[in-house]
Amino acid sequence: MKNWLRLVRIGLLYAAIFALFASCKENNNQKGVDMASNKTAIEPGSKKPLSSAFKEYWYAGNAEVTSYALQQAHYGELREGKAVLIFVTEPFVADQQVKADQENPSNIPILKLNTTKKYLTGIYPYSIMTSSFYPVEDNQHAMKVTFSAQEWCGHVFTQLNNRETFNIKSFSYFEKEGDSDLKLEKNVLENEIWNKIRINPSALPVGKFEMIPSFEFLRMSHKEIKAYQAMASLETATGGSTYTIIYPTLQRTVVINFIAMFPYTIESWTDSLTSGFGDNAKVMVSKATKIKTLKTPYWRQNGNNSLSLRDTLGL
Repeated sequence: MKNWLRLVRIGLLYAAIFALFASCKENNNQKGVDMASNKTAIEPGSKKPLSSAFKEYWYAGNAEVTSYALQQAHYGELREGKAVLIFVTEPFVADQQVKADQENPSNIPILKLNTTKKYLTGIYPYSIMTSSFYPVEDNQHAMKVTFSAQEWCGHVFTQLNNRETFNIKSFSYFEKEGDSDLKLEKNVLENEIWNKIRINPSALPVGKFEMIPSFEFLRMSHKEIKAYQAMASLETATGGSTYTIIYPTLQRTVVINFIAMFPYTIESWTDSLTSGFGDNAKVMVSKATKIKTLKTPYWRQNGNNSLSLRDTLGL
């Protein structure tokens, strides 16, 4: 009997070791964070340590300004234009959710992304800007996201504040949209994905999960502001990585291509979506391709003698 019990114990021990090995092997092969089984992967949690490379690159007193040649689908046609991504670190006041004017231990260090797009639709221009404020510790959702678009018909504005819920205010000159004030359950934000790529792309959410699409897409396509079912994947080849988001119900696919090594520079992106109205609506692909990157303190380069820097950026 004692020998039999001893054999059982040994068998259970080997089974536990095998299960542990299989679990470790599965985790090592996984790319990104499987949101199907971990919906709170970027909810408030422990602060991620910053590498020396990150500090040297992002805390050198410069912003990273990158220009892109833009082909934007709008009203069923492709429009030529320019896009710019401006990444910069700055301190953030947690309760007011604004940039801090002075040092304070309670400030949250964030990586801010300002995205601008400019293009023409016939006689009149479009000017679009989105700002995402994401903690560099990569331990919670974006603290704040704002979006605005201006054109000759009018302008629209949306702001999200990350509090107990996502508090969202949206203003539009369209009757159907009007002014709205809503609260949403916290879900992954498409707008924060771009910041997350630059900080920790290995933790990008993958699999099936709920995601709130970019405010630019929601407002420009006049879709309801809410989370939609998404499928995301992260693939890495020699020197480059690709993050893909598919929204089945929206018939939209976003593909972001970036360098696989730090500082994970975003090289290009595409946005496949339905453009146009009625019988003229069709699936089109907007795309942006990198022109030039500058590391520079642009906020100090506001004199006429700095206009040549726009030529350097191809703007």
